[in-house]
Amino acid sequence: PLDFTFVCPTEITAFSDRHQDFKKIDTEILGVSVDSEFSHLAWIQTDRKSGGIGDINYPLVADLKKTISSDYNVLDPEAGIALRGLFIIDKEGIIQHSTINNLAFGRNVDETLRTLQAIQHVQSHPDEVCPAGWQPGDKTMTPDPVKSKVFFAAV
Repeated sequence: PLDFTFVCPTEITAFSDRHQDFKKIDTEILGVSVDSEFSHLAWIQTDRKSGGIGDINYPLVADLKKTISSDYNVLDPEAGIALRGLFIIDKEGIIQHSTINNLAFGRNVDETLRTLQAIQHVQSHPDEVCPAGWQPGDKTMTPDPVKSKVFFAAV
């Protein structure tokens, strides 16, 4: 939502610290807020221990005109800021997953990575689906009334 707030730096740095995990699976991270590029620069130049984000491993975009926030339906027009939106967009530009959190609580990097891996798995294995809580290496199932029973019988 805004630079120099409270939950935001915990999210920005958490994703930055795990940037290599996303890069390994051919994924780019992009941060967007309604702040200016000057505010972003000041935030990057502020040490983490002082509420800044320091050097991060992915770009921050300034959505000063609030076009991106509006287009992704996360803008709170009365407050003039965006909620905590997270979007996983595939190589064709299709949103495969989205989550929008209220301002008071942050997003989870591990769950984002797991969700992304499940999306990539089903896109590369179109005859499979991932059950709840699926992790890479776990069994998947065939989306068929008869064949799915193989999965259910094993759990």
